[in-house]
Amino acid sequence: MFVSSFRQNTHRFARVLRPNRFAILAALIALASAPGKSQQLQTTPATAAEALSLLTAPSLPAAVPADSQTENITTAPAETPATIGAWSDSNDSPDAPSSADPEAAVTTPPQTKHPVESEIIWEGMASYGNYNLFAIEDMTKLYTSGIEYDRHSWGYFARAQMDYVAEILPFVLLVEPAKSDYWGNPQSPNRKLVPGLAITPIGLRMMWRSNKEHFKPYILIKGGMIGFTQKVLSNEASYEDFTLQSGFGVQTKLTRRVDLRLGLWGDFHFSNAYIVPSDPGTDVMNASWGISYHLGQPRQ
Repeated sequence: MFVSSFRQNTHRFARVLRPNRFAILAALIALASAPGKSQQLQTTPATAAEALSLLTAPSLPAAVPADSQTENITTAPAETPATIGAWSDSNDSPDAPSSADPEAAVTTPPQTKHPVESEIIWEGMASYGNYNLFAIEDMTKLYTSGIEYDRHSWGYFARAQMDYVAEILPFVLLVEPAKSDYWGNPQSPNRKLVPGLAITPIGLRMMWRSNKEHFKPYILIKGGMIGFTQKVLSNEASYEDFTLQSGFGVQTKLTRRVDLRLGLWGDFHFSNAYIVPSDPGTDVMNASWGISYHLGQPRQ
């Protein structure tokens, strides 16, 4: 009976709660969801399109302060079209040489070798007196003609161009006393002519103002040998003698290749240096002239 009465009461309570349970459940859900709905409205996008754009948008870098942006803009090097082109040419061009490839390195062009300045001079000489400086004979005269070669080989000294000189004289004519003693002293007022030739393998010319057109002074010194068809200056002397020439003059321009040379004063000495016991020797004062032809490129 107790059981039956309990069951009846239970069913009665269920019948009492059954109509109102949906209302209570709805109220609880509303209270629980009210704060959440307001938060959702604040944090979620209004539309589905905005939500999709937020999901697909890339992540943005952190914001940079305005001061640092200004500093980066002002200190960054400007790239001009020239630098951009040079950078692209050096990196992208297949023809650009690399340090790892020695064959692609740029080679310097070969230097052209300029010919050495040189001259060929046709010259002549005539003596007009004697003096007893290194010799005894004072009644001789000497006439010569030949070719002289001057080459600018030794740079400059004391503002003068230093030239190597060589000379050959195929024409030599000596006028001497017809008769002389052992030492070369004249024994007769008569004179005779003795032909010969001379070779001068070494000499020096110093010329100032060599790059000018007019009035180029020079001095000369040359050494060599001279030979005659008979013994000269004495019957006891020799056929061959050593020569030493010196003098000074001026040279001036005639054309682009041709100069005129005038030897204002010169000395021509020859003797045998005692290769035999008799060594008369002679010194003749002379004047000379010459026509100089410049080899190589014509002068400007």
